[in-house]
Amino acid sequence: MTSTLPIPAPIPAPIPAPTDWWRDAVFYQVYIRSFADGGDDGVGDLAGLRARLPELARLGVDALWINPFFPSPMADHGYDVADPRDVEPVFGDLAEFDRVLGEAHALGIRVTIDLVPNHTSDQRDWFAQALAAGPGSPERARYVFRDGAGLDGTKPPNNWPSIFGGPAWTRVPDGQWYLHLFAPEQPDLDFTHPEVLADLEETLRFWLDRGVDGFRIDVAHGMAKAPGLPDVTFDEETGIFDDHGPDDPRLDQDGVHDIHRMVRRVLDEYPGAMTVGEVWVSSEERLARYLRPDELHSAFNFRLLTADWALADLRAAVADSLDAVGATPAPACWVLSNHDRPRHVTRYGGGEVGTRRARAAALLQFALPGMAFVYNGDELGMPDVELPDEALTDPVWTRSGGTERGRDACRIPVPWSGTEPPYGFTTGASTWLPMPGGWAGLTAAAQDGDPGSMLSLYRAALRLRREVSGGLEWVPAPDGCLAFRRGSGLVLLLNLSGRPVPLPEGQVLLASADAADGQLPDDAAVWLQA
Repeated sequence: MTSTLPIPAPIPAPIPAPTDWWRDAVFYQVYIRSFADGGDDGVGDLAGLRARLPELARLGVDALWINPFFPSPMADHGYDVADPRDVEPVFGDLAEFDRVLGEAHALGIRVTIDLVPNHTSDQRDWFAQALAAGPGSPERARYVFRDGAGLDGTKPPNNWPSIFGGPAWTRVPDGQWYLHLFAPEQPDLDFTHPEVLADLEETLRFWLDRGVDGFRIDVAHGMAKAPGLPDVTFDEETGIFDDHGPDDPRLDQDGVHDIHRMVRRVLDEYPGAMTVGEVWVSSEERLARYLRPDELHSAFNFRLLTADWALADLRAAVADSLDAVGATPAPACWVLSNHDRPRHVTRYGGGEVGTRRARAAALLQFALPGMAFVYNGDELGMPDVELPDEALTDPVWTRSGGTERGRDACRIPVPWSGTEPPYGFTTGASTWLPMPGGWAGLTAAAQDGDPGSMLSLYRAALRLRREVSGGLEWVPAPDGCLAFRRGSGLVLLLNLSGRPVPLPEGQVLLASADAADGQLPDDAAVWLQA
């Protein structure tokens, strides 16, 4: 489909310099469906986001990352994009997006949006043209179509698995097959085609000209496939979160770096605009290749997100992540939760234990040098919610034949106020994913006046973080503890010893648990000014 809405005049210029504002910024991830509903349909939208911007400013974030809000049939909740240069009506329109952008900038909050280059929706006009044009046509060359294997072509062209489960190929009525690393409704583009590159550039300029401050690039290690599309040699069916190494012909191929160089050339024309890539590679050397001076400005290193709550794991996650960017111009990029992975309250044990550890993890994350990403609801201590089978909507659930529950548990709508569902999320009676009972104390309104709440801890940490600068130096710590100093003099001590430990000398700036008796409890962290 193509945009039929008029393009308003450009809004005022983005927030002034410095152009490297992102290097130590705190980004707030808005999973738009689940953040705030400005109406009564139970689905979050741009109007709901705009209404809550003052609360995000009070939280103290520097920037937003908004998940896809583009026209989409919602086979993958917006990551199947039918038009990358418009707004899905359920979320609003271009005029509402411009209002969000302008009001966020007025509050000192920059706005970055998702870029989904690897694939389109099967409802995009290009794919309809490809199906109608037939084999060998220029229209079909924009996608990865191939003849089938076997004498009659009834077998997929190779053995590639989809990341969402099942084969990565679907056959069309004329007998050819098309590639989709994700769901069948998300056909992969062929980035060796000049029109595909030109379309990506048009999308970049469309949003940059409107005033956005950058992009989070979805599957940034995708887009380029190994020449000849050779078979995979591993046994697992899925792979985006489980790096199979440089021999995986679906991902992390050399050609992807040329695409990122093209993106960087465009962004360099817009001072202050930045990119952060979703790059699921386990090798620090391979990650660093994406962070060369003419490629991504930054990339998620998911070591902290995947680390167990254990001293060796957390220390290695920090050290390895810093090593990965050490020889690059990019800062480290820290994340504890997102819309694809279990929330860290649940990952760390759930309940009181998980919440206590999540409070300590927040102080660890915000004390580290570089960029930090907060997933909406982290600041409230939201846990995952296990839903009944009939409520699941993630394509992973259906594609896996009901063996993988997918990501719905970490996408529950944010509770804002009240004592019963929908907790102020919507004026309607229901939400797109059901919200549980018992969350009255978890709402933003309930936590607002409580100095011991997760929300108050986040606000205090983000306020103090602005005074923290300099590199990281490991310092001696009690057995079972992790400690480092930042150049500005801040010392973080994280206790994983299983027992209380004495506080070191220094002024206590912030603690995740009560340390008034001079002892730091287990599963707690403290910031000190040494």
